[in-house]
Amino acid sequence: MKRAFVFPGQGSQAVGMGKALADTFPQAKAVFDEVDEALSQKLSAIMWEGPAEELTLTANTQPALMAVSVAAIRVLEAEAGLDLKNHAAFVAGHSLGEYSALAAAGSLSVADTARLLRIRGNAMQNAVPVGQGAMAALLGLEFDAALEVAREAAQGEVCDAANDNGGAQVVVSGHKAAVERAVAIAQTKGAKRAVMLAVSAPFHCALMQPAADAMREALGRVTVNAPVVLVVANVEAAAITDPAAIRDALVRQVTGTVRWRESVAYMAAQGVESFYEVGSGKVLTGLVKRIAAGASATAIGTPEDVAAFKASLNA
Repeated sequence: MKRAFVFPGQGSQAVGMGKALADTFPQAKAVFDEVDEALSQKLSAIMWEGPAEELTLTANTQPALMAVSVAAIRVLEAEAGLDLKNHAAFVAGHSLGEYSALAAAGSLSVADTARLLRIRGNAMQNAVPVGQGAMAALLGLEFDAALEVAREAAQGEVCDAANDNGGAQVVVSGHKAAVERAVAIAQTKGAKRAVMLAVSAPFHCALMQPAADAMREALGRVTVNAPVVLVVANVEAAAITDPAAIRDALVRQVTGTVRWRESVAYMAAQGVESFYEVGSGKVLTGLVKRIAAGASATAIGTPEDVAAFKASLNA
């Protein structure tokens, strides 16, 4: 049976995430300590105590979610005997989750990943002045139809498909007026719902080019190793292992579409039957079930989840 381990992105954060893992397993506590040290900040205190407004700042959310995901992987390795090289066919992550996947697979160190995500969060936040950009979810339209809506809405401004999440759920991103036009147009094209999202910046669109440039520079300063398991890149919806290709994919990901539907479909087509979402929340678990009919999807983020996985792996 082929397995894939997938890692959540922004929106999956919650105050308290990862605390039970840290309280129960020294391997998890060590990851949170390493991230705190790398950032010269007690990020773990914000994660476990809040306030929520501080946790949801992009520059905090990104390394925080990665920390929970990698802590959970380290616990699975220690407690359940997980070995990604032998037990997984692929790893993948949604947006910032791709960094979590790379850290889990040994391509990036945890400290470097934390620092990269802090840079990424700040750069994405600062790429567009507050109020000039927006994002919206178009529900009930398949990707090609949503792409057509975005093109029609642009009218000389930026309106790009940011996330193809599957299950006829597509997010568009760009100039605020263009995104508002997309919401109105989508409702005339058969969308079940089209709603503006409460986000702090228009992620994954051409307006993020300054952030992509910042990440190209930052990624050039860190060591990128070949991962121990195939990594499915957001912008390729296919597996990559070459360190230069990984760097390039992470840069292009900042302005490119998160091709999650195609990524999951690709892994399923390669024979993956069991998907495990590692970290905070269950967003990807729900998306996987909608995309890969017949595949199982399980979230692992608590000590109880770890115990259940251990039992299944050793069954």
